[in-house]
Formats: sequence, structure tokens, C-alpha cells
Amino acid sequence: MKTFDYEAKIALIPHEPGCYLMRDKRSKIVYIGKAKDLKNRVRSYFRASGDTRHFVARLPYILGDIDVIITGNEKEAILLENTLIKEHKPKFNIRLKDDKNYLSLRIDLKKTWPRVEVVRKRKDDGAHYFGPYHSARSVRRTLHIVNRYFKLRTCPDSVLNNRSRPCLQYQIKRCPAPCVFALDREEYMQNVQEVILFLEGRGSELVDGLTAKMLAASEELEFEIAAHFRDQIEAINTVLQQQVAVTSPRVDRDAFGFYREGDRLTIQVLFVRGGKLEGARSFSYQDQEFPDAEVLSSFLNLYYNSGTEPPQEILLPMEIEESEVEHYQDIFSELARRRVYIQTPQRGAKKSLVDVAMTNAKHSFEDEHKKKDRATDLLDKLAKRLDLKHYPERIECYDISNMQGKQIVASQVTFIGGQPEKSEYRRYKMRTVHEQDDFASMREVLMRRFKRALDEDGDMPNLVVIDGGKGQLGQAMTVFEDLGIHDVELISLAKARNDKSGFQDDEITSSPERVFVPGRKNPIVLKQNSAEMYLLERLRDEAHRFAITFHKKLRRKETLHSTLDDVPGVGPKTRKNLLRHFGSLKKVKGASPAELGEVDGVGEKMAEEIHAYFNGRAP
Repeated sequence: MKTFDYEAKIALIPHEPGCYLMRDKRSKIVYIGKAKDLKNRVRSYFRASGDTRHFVARLPYILGDIDVIITGNEKEAILLENTLIKEHKPKFNIRLKDDKNYLSLRIDLKKTWPRVEVVRKRKDDGAHYFGPYHSARSVRRTLHIVNRYFKLRTCPDSVLNNRSRPCLQYQIKRCPAPCVFALDREEYMQNVQEVILFLEGRGSELVDGLTAKMLAASEELEFEIAAHFRDQIEAINTVLQQQVAVTSPRVDRDAFGFYREGDRLTIQVLFVRGGKLEGARSFSYQDQEFPDAEVLSSFLNLYYNSGTEPPQEILLPMEIEESEVEHYQDIFSELARRRVYIQTPQRGAKKSLVDVAMTNAKHSFEDEHKKKDRATDLLDKLAKRLDLKHYPERIECYDISNMQGKQIVASQVTFIGGQPEKSEYRRYKMRTVHEQDDFASMREVLMRRFKRALDEDGDMPNLVVIDGGKGQLGQAMTVFEDLGIHDVELISLAKARNDKSGFQDDEITSSPERVFVPGRKNPIVLKQNSAEMYLLERLRDEAHRFAITFHKKLRRKETLHSTLDDVPGVGPKTRKNLLRHFGSLKKVKGASPAELGEVDGVGEKMAEEIHAYFNGRAP
């Protein structure tokens, strides 16, 4: 195999800061890195300095070229690396699979009647934000306490401004109903301030204030009010007892742990908020043979630039380049709108916290490998039972959904290593099939999917599962034959019929499913409670769920189609303004041109056209 002439390439790379993009023989980007000196960094991968990592030894055989992008400084290189990794998703780079923002709680004190709302993205809008919360469960638990004991409104502004009578929340004494009743805003805002204290973790300060209120209410013989304060105090104390203090100062920290064996590694993050440990999360990767510090640095860049707000302190288990630390502190401080510090503690409470993160990283690594070992055993059993030629590492399942021949759609779900890989899910709307024909629909979907894979050199599955019987399997076989695909195996999964022709009685009772395989007359019947059957059913049910969800979305969109969409010149924004202004389509139809003209975005000419359209005459 021809090796990459890296010496000639390195000679052309300058001593400048920037990013380097390693490409394979097919010109596909496989790794992206940053450096304050591009030449030195790239050269370091090819030095014969006793580096025994297998990937480094393979680099000259894997690479086809190395591109560089020069930046003005190292800070720009850090930001560019984050953008490029998200765009190209290189094989050997650390990636955040879900790349979603954590949940936060928001209170806008500029509102007349502020409320606590759940948001995913923080904005620089002057509102108070709390969190992030690292699970929906913790958010629900917090909101439950706030709604039950602090009595703030829960409805959005659109409901608040248009409600004419109190809702159930008022009836069960969880909302004072500012939508209907005249309230004392000062008293309401006092409740808001107490919620802020609670969400900021200042529980003892809040309890002291509530205790004083409870005693005052008791002295005034307001026993019902005193009981309410008592219940508030008990709820807050319960939360405080559940939180474990891990550091004495009331400070927010993220402590990172790191554990690797060969090319597989786990990064663990412990979340400390207000000096208390609130949660943890692990990220597992494989095919990572680049240096530990380089991997961790790249992870930090992606992690905090993907929506997670940096805390006051970030504690690392190993040193990264000093210049990178300085730039990260500046970048993360800009994101958090306050100073952020990155440290690698050597002793004391912070070092102990990092040690805990390291221990958790090792535990998560071992647990992840146990899961993978179990998945490997399951896939081995499936391959043996179905007599597959290839280990089914990547399985794709397809399903067709329609309603009386309308809105025909299909789904593709992908399992890798026995687990759903939702980033690889796909959904299809039929282009050539316009009436109910599941066979033709399946043929169109498979033709589109695998023709594209052949044209673009995309990932091919090891096994394709079709939801259906012999007919659907035959369509898939024809598609593969037409495209010249011979290395992808096919099966179909169908419910058992009531008749028992071709089966033994004990086979029918053992499982309600039948697995059809090319070249075999009778289906394979797996044991009903076997792990192999469970995996196939899970695949089929997930494909069915994904198809139905897409189908419902299209039907809902069709149902919500407004007559206003048919009025020439009326776009989505104007339609929304009209409905918001008048409250219903019926009122829009009955409005005069002058009344229509009062709506934002509707001029005199458009008002005449809308009125003419609904009154059956040309404008």
C-alpha cells in the first residue's frame, strides 16, 4: 500500500496557529486538531520517538493529505476547531452524540406576574436563569415544589392575557389566578423572591424568613396560613437533606475524570452547584489514540460551546497546554458572562473531588464494557440463530405507514452494537407512489436509501430488517439485485397467521413472530422470550413508532392548514398576526377592510384583498 509522503507535506506547513485537517485516501476528513504552531504539532505525529500507539504507526497508511487553516491567533484556532468538528464529524475526533443543551429554569422579573419556565437555551435578556439541570427528572421535582408551595402562575403569557375564568391550578390552591383577579403585586413579588432564594440554593436563608412568617401568622391566629408556611419549610428542608455538601464554599464547579484502556476511554463530569453535588454524566468513546491531554482539551472545547454554561471553576485531572488554559478561560468567561477559572488541583478538597470523578470514570468505563459485552453476546446469538454470514454490528429496519392510502411515509431506524443510534434515523415521504401500495413504497424507500449509499460511498448496514412478510422481503431482494448489493443480508419480520400451515403447533405457540430469510421456504420461529426475539421486536416497534410519529405530524400539519393560507399574499407571519388579533378565523372572515388594516403587517391593499377573498368577489 502506498504511504503518505508526510515529510514533503510538513515542509509546506508554516509555524503559525491554526487548525489541521487529516484526510484519508478517499479525501474524507478523519481528524481535526488545533495548534499554536501547526508545523510542530503535525510533525509530532510522525516522529520516531518511541510512540507505540497503533494509530500513530498507521497514520502514513491511512492518510491521503493534510490541510491546514491558518488563524490570527490560538484563540481563533480553538473556536474554529469546534466549528469544524461539528460540521465534518471526523471519525477519530471526540464528539458529543446528543449535542443538546441542558434544561434551565428562567424567571423574568420584568413581567408583571413573573413565572418559572423551562428553557434549553440561555439568552442575554436580563432574566434570572437557574441550572443547568442535568435530567428532566430533577427539573420536574424542582417545579413540583415551586408550584405546590410558592403559588406562582404556571400558564404562558398568551393564556394569561386571554383567560376569562380561573383554571384548575387556582381551584387546588397552587396559583392565585392573576389572569382574573386583582392581586397585590408586592405580595406576589415576595413569593417570586422566595422562589429565587430556593432556586439559588439559599435554603437556610429562606427557611429563616418563612419561620418568622409562620410564627407571626400563629400569633395572629391565622392557623391555615401558618400551616402553609410550615409545609413550605418541611419541603425545603427535605430538599436540603437530600443534597450532599462536597465543598464548603457555596461555589459552582465541574470536576472531570478520565479513564482509558488503549483506544477506548471514558470522560466523567461531576456537577457541583452551590457547594453540593447535584449529578454526574459520562461520555464513552473508542478509536481514540491521540494523546490524553489533546483529547480532553478537544472535549472541553466542544462541551462548553454546545450550550452547557461553564461554572465558576472547572477542575481537570491532567495538565493541558498553559496557553490553551488561558484562551479557554477567556472563551468560557464570555459564554458565562462572569469569570471562569480552569485548574488542575494537586492537593486538598478540589483534588479529592477530581479523584472521585476519576473513580467514577473508571466505574463507568467498566460498566459500559459490560453492556457492550452483553450486546456482543446477543448479536452473536442472533447471527447464529439466523445463520447470518456477517456479524450484525449495524442493523437497519424499515416500516411503511399510511392512512387509507394518504400521506404514505416510511421510516428507517438504525441500531449499532445492539443499541439505537438515533442520529442515523431517517424518514421518507413517497415521491412516486401516490396510492396505497406497500410493496411499491418499500421498493422506492430501499432504492433511494441504497442508491444514495452507493453513489456517496455511505455507510452500509450488515443486516436489513423489513417489517412484513415474504412479499416485502421479495421487494427488498429485487432492489438489492438491481443495485448489485451482495454483502448486506436481509430478513423480514411478520406476525404469525391464525392458520398453522407449514408450522408445527409448538412453533406457533412459542412465538407470535415469523422471521423470513431469503432462500428458505418456511420462516424461522424464535422463542418468544429469547433475547434475539426481543431485539428484533424492539427494532420493528421502534421503526413502527418512528413512522407513525412522522405520519401523525404530517396529518396534523394538513389538519391545521388554514383557509388564510390560500389567500394570495398572506404568508405565515401575517396569518399568525391575523389570528392573534381577531382570535378566530370566523372573526377574520367577518372583519371589515378597516378592521383588517389595523393588524400589524396588513396594509390597505392587502386588507381589501383579504376582505374580497372571503366575500366571494375579486379585489
